[in-house]
Amino acid sequence: MEPDTSVNVLNGALAICGTDPVTGYFRDGMCNTCDADQGSHTVCAVMTAEFLAFSKYVGNDLSTSRPEFGFVGLKPGDPWCLCAARFLQAAEEGCGPQVHLEATHKRALEIVPLEILQRHAVPTN
Repeated sequence: MEPDTSVNVLNGALAICGTDPVTGYFRDGMCNTCDADQGSHTVCAVMTAEFLAFSKYVGNDLSTSRPEFGFVGLKPGDPWCLCAARFLQAAEEGCGPQVHLEATHKRALEIVPLEILQRHAVPTN
């Protein structure tokens, strides 16, 4: 599998989302994607306690360690490449986490409108 071109939602080069823990469909620290990525792990989000609780409630526990998969579990403040649909669901429920637009893959726009991503954007200085 080869990743799609690494372009962000602002049409720039895709930035690194997170390496501690390492994230991304390809586990390269970036929200790169390809057609095989059925979950569209394209939204670089900063975890919050509220979002992690919501995600666990809807059946996608991101906070519990799963050593058998090399997954340490996420905590508030961790950046993570989220499934675009899960981000949209959380945003619609009022608990969408902040998003790093420069690290969010352009293919997220197939699921999440840019306006919603921008409303959740991490403030820049």
